[in-house]
Amino acid sequence: MKRLWLAIVVMVAGLVGSAALAQGVTLHISCGAVGNELALCKSESEAWAQKTGNTVVVVSTPNSSTDRLALYQQQLAAQSDSIDVYQIDVVWPGILGDYFVDLSKYFSQSDLSAYIPALIQNDNVGGKQVAIPWFNDAGLLYYRTDLLKKYGFSGPPKTWAELTTMAQKIQAGERAAGNSKFWGYVWQGNAYEGLTCDALEWVYSYGGGTIVDSKGNITIDNAKAAAAINMAKSWVGTISPPGVTSYQEEDARGVWQVGNAAFMRNWPYAYAPGQSADSPIKDKFGVEALPSATADGQHAATLGGWQLAVSRFSKHQAAAADLVKYLTSAQVETDRAVQGSFLPSRLAIYDAPQVEQQNPFIHQLKPVFASAVARPATVTKQKYNQVSSAFWTAVHNVLTGQAQANQALAGLKQQLTRIKGAGW
Repeated sequence: MKRLWLAIVVMVAGLVGSAALAQGVTLHISCGAVGNELALCKSESEAWAQKTGNTVVVVSTPNSSTDRLALYQQQLAAQSDSIDVYQIDVVWPGILGDYFVDLSKYFSQSDLSAYIPALIQNDNVGGKQVAIPWFNDAGLLYYRTDLLKKYGFSGPPKTWAELTTMAQKIQAGERAAGNSKFWGYVWQGNAYEGLTCDALEWVYSYGGGTIVDSKGNITIDNAKAAAAINMAKSWVGTISPPGVTSYQEEDARGVWQVGNAAFMRNWPYAYAPGQSADSPIKDKFGVEALPSATADGQHAATLGGWQLAVSRFSKHQAAAADLVKYLTSAQVETDRAVQGSFLPSRLAIYDAPQVEQQNPFIHQLKPVFASAVARPATVTKQKYNQVSSAFWTAVHNVLTGQAQANQALAGLKQQLTRIKGAGW
């Protein structure tokens, strides 16, 4: 594990309490820290604390979802009560579900019906509602509207080939104009869960499947998947920095937001900071579905998102569940969509006037979010982390020139076959 705790921030509770809950308890909640995620978690948790007369300790965890999962597994396996509410990735309920409280004791069927059904189903493991969806996610293409116009392009690319051509032309032009740090396209190429998301989008858009299909069949070793990964390999050092193979979300956003990239693949959270008052690219970019392999091909956006779960080892489970209910409420999710461009887990909020006014792409790309491609976590269950790790390692080996795509995928198939042999 590269890192453990990044920061612990204690927030002072308010004085007004709720008669329904015991007052004076201290809860710990883990929150991510990309974009303004941590700031929103602090303010939202503090609002609940003021309402109930309790105290909340907000724990910032590693940005890398891979490191965060390792940390959670260590904590939960030790039956630690140091965290009451865990923020978990959409692909973790099957991995961590045994450690969490069944929240159906605290959420009625009417409560649950307000959330996106597929996410509620995702968070139900063996009949237990082990988590509640907090915000949805899907991979998106960010593009500089001013630069597309400057270089004679009428709109964003619809295919990967178009993206490559546009990126090459814009990059060459901006460098000729004196910006030697300018790149055509930035994305997440580090060997971690983020690369699984990026690479799944390439492969799926090429018609290469989803690594493991819904019946548990291993499908990744095919020519279309190899072609997709070879395409990405061709970007490294040409339209993408050589160091992109070490990039995570914030690394890509860092290059993009200072104005040094024409295109970026990232999650919806990157929209809000890009539009902040001090952003060099404010009002100079748009958001679109990621390209497909052909003009009439399938666009792909990996389904992401984060959920909230209550630890079985929490000493204050009822209070923790109430905090989860507050944080996933319609009002809080609406505020998060407006302030942080986080996609709501409640479908009705996508059409809220204030959301459409502040972050119109959320409403415009609603079909993209609704039909995002899922990683094979449900079918591989407890083995998903091994499957994903094997996949991102194979892809990373190709991106860094350590293996050819067809060889890497053949080896990946053998490795996944061994993992499957132990049962998933």
